[in-house]
Amino acid sequence: MDFIVKVEEPRPAANGRPSAGPAYRSIYAKDGLMELPEGLESPWQFLSDSAKKYPSNPMLGRRQVTDTKVGPYVWLTYQEVYDAAIRMGSAIRSRGVNPGDRCGIYGSNCPQWLTAMEACNSQAITYVPLYDTLGANAVEFIINHAEVSIAFVQENKLPAVLSCLPNCSTNLKTIVSFANVSSAQKEEAEGLGVSCFSWEEFSQLGNADCELPPKRRTDICTIMYTSGTTGEPKGVRISNGAIMSEVLSVEQLLFLTDRVCTEEDSYFSFLPLAHIYDQIMESYCIYKGSSVGFWRGDVRFLLEDLQELRPTMFCGVPRVYDRIYSGIVNKVSSGGVLKKTLFQYAYNYKLANLEKGLPQEKAAPLLDKLVFEKIKQALGGRVRILLSGAAPLPRHVEEFLRVTSCSTLSQGYGLTESCGGSFTSIGNVFPMIGTVGVPITTIEARLESVPEMGYDALSSVPRGEICLRGTTLFSGYHKREDLTEEVLVDGWFHTGDIGEWQADGAMKIIDRKKNIFKLSQGEYVAVENIESKYLQCPLITSIWVYGNSFESFLVAVVVPDPKALEDWAAEHHSTDDFKSLCQNPKASKYILDELNSTGQKQQLRGFELLKAVHLEPKPFDMERDLITPTFKLKRPQLLKYYKDRIDTLYSEGKGARV
Repeated sequence: MDFIVKVEEPRPAANGRPSAGPAYRSIYAKDGLMELPEGLESPWQFLSDSAKKYPSNPMLGRRQVTDTKVGPYVWLTYQEVYDAAIRMGSAIRSRGVNPGDRCGIYGSNCPQWLTAMEACNSQAITYVPLYDTLGANAVEFIINHAEVSIAFVQENKLPAVLSCLPNCSTNLKTIVSFANVSSAQKEEAEGLGVSCFSWEEFSQLGNADCELPPKRRTDICTIMYTSGTTGEPKGVRISNGAIMSEVLSVEQLLFLTDRVCTEEDSYFSFLPLAHIYDQIMESYCIYKGSSVGFWRGDVRFLLEDLQELRPTMFCGVPRVYDRIYSGIVNKVSSGGVLKKTLFQYAYNYKLANLEKGLPQEKAAPLLDKLVFEKIKQALGGRVRILLSGAAPLPRHVEEFLRVTSCSTLSQGYGLTESCGGSFTSIGNVFPMIGTVGVPITTIEARLESVPEMGYDALSSVPRGEICLRGTTLFSGYHKREDLTEEVLVDGWFHTGDIGEWQADGAMKIIDRKKNIFKLSQGEYVAVENIESKYLQCPLITSIWVYGNSFESFLVAVVVPDPKALEDWAAEHHSTDDFKSLCQNPKASKYILDELNSTGQKQQLRGFELLKAVHLEPKPFDMERDLITPTFKLKRPQLLKYYKDRIDTLYSEGKGARV
């Protein structure tokens, strides 16, 4: 195992506990986990140090929008953001909010979001992101559960917060708009004993010369509520020490394997700041004096904003990379035979060189200029680091981007509980493709056997539940000691994800422990694994596979690819639109047959094949509460929403078998 070192021997099964494999660290931490330097106590120091070093450097930028016209990025400097954060922090204290109290932040990514966060950091106040995508009920739950006493709220989210005030006003006493607030809104809030301020009004309450309280690494910096695919959101408590260690680990790994960021670099912020992934990346930028440019908040203009900003760093999730991949493939396909042939030649040539071990910039520099430059330009033309997280990146998409983007691409794995990334693939090590790489320099990892699923951490190909130990783990679930004790056992955090160590020491995510059920004949079904196999069928964009212990077979709700279905319709002389095609039994049979054909190629077992499918024209979305903000399926909600369809599918499936 070239990239990891063993630090602890395996543990045999005993006293009802399953066996566990050896504990490993990355070779980049072979002499010990990374430690924070003396004197570093709070992420606030990242901003205060950078404001001293780079006062006039652009820090936070957004595009000016006036009457549907969109201008260039307009920037706030490090000094301006530092001054605003000091003043806002002082204003928060003037409202009776003290170190250790909780402040909510609710809205899309923008300069005010980060300024509010830094204001909290300056005063050792714990900030609590209120999910922009979870709706008013979750916001109400979080305000009460975390006892949030002040909240910064995006102007268009004010009605949602005001509507839940009757149930939250025992805790929440101050609301500050990211921009303006109407007199009617002020009146409504004041009627419930809550003060409401515009951003400017609130800033006036602050003092630029206030004294800052002492801070400690063990202080809770943020409580992040994870949406959870089941049950109420859980508040993940993350300390100052964990956030700073995660940021410095990013720096250490880039220093050892790529190139660190500097004040010349810029980052495109569009993944939600309410999630740890984007927050760590932005904290890293602040630590390095780099610039952060925000998107407009509209997915239709994402590429346009990207091209205007021309960032050097881009973090995405598989869904975004998949869109980029599909867009490029469609363009290449429609470009004529000569262009297609040239592209394929360049692709195969560069891929062969990457597979031989050549680094990105030396694999095919001439072909990068001649063929792949246009693809680089689609991302603004300056991107040198692409990062992917939140879900597994399909192998074909990862390979394609490594070859064509002219950037190093690293896929990572982590959870809110591990303060973001806990594993990362090394950008220029091509064999790590399809894996999430090695533990970061603050983490030790091991696998624990899951006998009921047939995963053995001690076998020649070690497989089991990924367990983590180290300095970037969370400090427990807020007010839920019971849930904390379930997942933190003897210092090891049990992630619920099933991994497989590769020969070089990289980790591959292969399954999820919790999404497992039995069919009526006693066969265990690991549903996420099956869905990932079916998703390799090019005719579909999403799939939810369902089964239970009262039935002997599986059914699915599928979102077809519109173009694929329309092509099929044209071949069969049908003029129906996409919605009507989704109701066409012949179209359903076509998709079902193709899915099962893909399943057989992927070596799914007989009981893992589908007996019936429902075609859904509308992608699963957060508005109907069918997916989480990171696009994970919410299975209980899907079952509730599609209950009648599922019943029909089982009737059809049984009819087909008779």
